[in-house]
Amino acid sequence: MELDEIEADLINKGTEKSKRFPDRDNWSNSFEYLLSLIGFTIGLGSIWRFPYLCLKNGGGAFLIPFFFFTLLCGVPLYFLELSLGQFSGRSAVLAWSLCPLFEGIGYSVTMLSMLGAWYYGPVMAWVLLYIGYSFFPTQPWSTCDNIWNTDACVVLRMGNPTGTNNSTAITSLKANTSKTNEQGFYPTAATEFWRYKILNASPGIEDWGTPQWHLILALFFSYASSFLCIIKGVKSVGKVVYVTALGPFVLLVVILIRSLFLEGSTDGIIMYLKPDLSKLLSYQIWLEAAMQVFYSLGPVWGGVTTIASYHKFRGNILKNTMIIVAVHTFSNCLCGLVVFSILGFLAHEAGLSITEVAESGPGLVFLVYPEFLTRLPLPQIWAVIFFSMLFMVGLDSQLGCLETLISALMDIFPKTLGRRKHLVIATVFALYFSTGTIFSTQGGVYIFQFIDWYLSAFIIFLVAFLECIIAGWIYGAERMSRDIQLMTGRSIPVFVRVSWSFIIPTLMLIAGIGVALKFERPVYRGYVYPDYLGIVGMFVALFLVLPIPIVMVKRLLQSPGSFMQVCLKRTENSSSV
Repeated sequence: MELDEIEADLINKGTEKSKRFPDRDNWSNSFEYLLSLIGFTIGLGSIWRFPYLCLKNGGGAFLIPFFFFTLLCGVPLYFLELSLGQFSGRSAVLAWSLCPLFEGIGYSVTMLSMLGAWYYGPVMAWVLLYIGYSFFPTQPWSTCDNIWNTDACVVLRMGNPTGTNNSTAITSLKANTSKTNEQGFYPTAATEFWRYKILNASPGIEDWGTPQWHLILALFFSYASSFLCIIKGVKSVGKVVYVTALGPFVLLVVILIRSLFLEGSTDGIIMYLKPDLSKLLSYQIWLEAAMQVFYSLGPVWGGVTTIASYHKFRGNILKNTMIIVAVHTFSNCLCGLVVFSILGFLAHEAGLSITEVAESGPGLVFLVYPEFLTRLPLPQIWAVIFFSMLFMVGLDSQLGCLETLISALMDIFPKTLGRRKHLVIATVFALYFSTGTIFSTQGGVYIFQFIDWYLSAFIIFLVAFLECIIAGWIYGAERMSRDIQLMTGRSIPVFVRVSWSFIIPTLMLIAGIGVALKFERPVYRGYVYPDYLGIVGMFVALFLVLPIPIVMVKRLLQSPGSFMQVCLKRTENSSSV
């Protein structure tokens, strides 16, 4: 089909689409579009996961596989999803109708975003509580004289503790490790504030305990702030991201400059930048680098496709892709510098090694950072700066997930919900808040860790594999190139075609097998989850991919012929989207 015939066909189908989706908004300008992508891409994984992985995997050596997978997998996949969303003008749930046999991919990634937005709620609730406590004249995580503190509490961890309180802390810790479930950690004021005041955590996931009213209130404001930001769709989100996407960079730089003036910070930076190349011989470092690229960059979560669906049809996709990936890489490296400089200072002060004071995930931002903030002059100001930055980062990621869900509902039921978007948002908010209260219980942190653990690489690698099989082989790289040329005037680079067709499917298959072979049950601060929850977790992961085979079977039953005949016929008869 010649290019002019394709364009004429597209115009006709675009008219049909405009009738079906009459009220679809567009970004006010390209800058707001880029900021929205940046905000969605730079999430909490860049702050609390990337630095720890660097520490665990040879410092600067981890950057080598990270850049490797960013280039070979991140760039082509991001380019693919931007192209798909921009060309189709549809959310992720319907964008994959270019290959109806695999249309279930859209439902799977939407469910992934739906679950991601749900479990982001408690993280932002915890951050809001820390912001509130930051304004106290004496921050409660800086002292051991609060009603929730134990006799073993020490203000700061120390390598060679002296004094009655510190000695008591170590003796108590050794004697009651199994009881506290905090093996190898000092019971610092920050740790006890997190565990006994914020969470009031139970011994394990089987003991949910009672709801904590301060957490319920924080959850309400957490979800409410996100839903208010999307109340007017991309028009309101486009204004919010001026603050939430740019603000974290400014605040990170401020924190970095301050930390560089602290004694011991350069030791942390040297450890961050000095590579241990022997680590590159381990399969684990390559697997974790691949997972980090998908967790932090954000392809296959549906948000990239949905955000791009609101962009103008002839936007420069390759340019936008390179900008986002470059900013993403810079932000991860910047977060690494900030975290390692802080860890170097803490290790110097405490007389410990950097690995002994480092933690991953929520432990880094709710245990290590507060301990650092108490050692600064005017800690209230620095605490407000840090936790405000954390809130903005989390908010942007949640907005992308929520917009994916809301846009999916509007696209699936355009006639029923077309003029009831505010009612849809209010209903989803009510469902999120009512079900999210499970995180406010004393067992909420174990539930959070469980979901975070199984919201894992299994579905991510599988979806990435299928997306590239469709783009490279079933729909075809040549047809994708023609569609993209229609939008941008340029065909896709040869490197991208090769990545879609060969490189990414091969790497995702290897990575998926690696995850399956090395997968372990979740552990939270010494607490090992019961065996049966491993089975439950696998069912949760499988549930997210269930739409893919269901839709496939449905399509095969509806059409005569073999698998390949149906597949080819469907893709030939379908428009580019």
